Amino acid sequence: MKKILVTGPDGLLGSHIVRVLLEEGYRVRVLVFPGSVSRTLDGLPVERASGNILDTDSLREAMSGCDAVIHAAASTSVWPTRSAKSWQINFEGTKNVADLVLELGIRRLVCVSTASSFRGGDINAPGTETSPYNGDRFGLDYIASKYAAQKYILGQSATSSLPAVIVNPTFMFGEYDSLPSSGQMIIAISEGKVPGYTSGGKNIVYAGDVARACVNALRKGRIGECYIAGNRNMSYREITSTIARTVHQKPPFIYLPDFLILAFGYICTALALLFHFKPGFSHATALASCSKQYYSSEKAVRELNMPQTPVENAIRAEFDWLRANNYC
Repeated sequence: MKKILVTGPDGLLGSHIVRVLLEEGYRVRVLVFPGSVSRTLDGLPVERASGNILDTDSLREAMSGCDAVIHAAASTSVWPTRSAKSWQINFEGTKNVADLVLELGIRRLVCVSTASSFRGGDINAPGTETSPYNGDRFGLDYIASKYAAQKYILGQSATSSLPAVIVNPTFMFGEYDSLPSSGQMIIAISEGKVPGYTSGGKNIVYAGDVARACVNALRKGRIGECYIAGNRNMSYREITSTIARTVHQKPPFIYLPDFLILAFGYICTALALLFHFKPGFSHATALASCSKQYYSSEKAVRELNMPQTPVENAIRAEFDWLRANNYC
């Protein structure tokens, strides 16, 4: 029975990855930050290793004796938009994992990146793994650092025979969103705090399906290749209406034009910088909400046998979990 190390095991995606691995009979070691409670792992038969992807000694100890690594640890914060922490965790941490995979002779690395490493398209021509990167337009170090880490992995795969496969999730819903991340949207709509919708859209996917793609990538997929892990392309009007139906609220009905959203985003950013607080909305998130970030997951479905759970089921699963855990 193979032993797999999972970094970031207590996040939205990592919690699903751990459960899929256990379901398929793998032995699982999880790297948890020292002092972390990691409630989403409670009761699971996993081996816990205390460590940090920025501490190569603890990381080396955690990786030793493992057959493969699924690297899901990341900083997904979008504030501040320019962040040394994002670069440390997303780039330096990923580099540490990749370098140790080579040093220890580990047979497979599955690295979780982001679909934003590729240009999103419109509904008729969605982005694919061959679409060039254009994420710098959002001014987010989260996206820039993830893309830089992906380039490093691909470069090491090409020049140093790093046995890596990259999975690029789109926007995920699902259980175990303890941060919460996507759950913030569900909570806001359930509390009637979202009056309208914007012109943009994005690809939505169930976190459990992405986890299945990551685990399948341990034995499927091609070394040195990226796989966009998504499902359904939806406008923000469709997304908010679907969530509203799930949480038994009236759907947001006001169309918010781009100029208004962008102006509001810049005002929020200016105030946050002036008064030193974390805004709920910024110029970067305003740009994203006015952009169509649609993707095709045909490659992941074909080569990684990735499931396509209906988006409605994913939103329902997350809402039920958030409600059961007193988030809303």
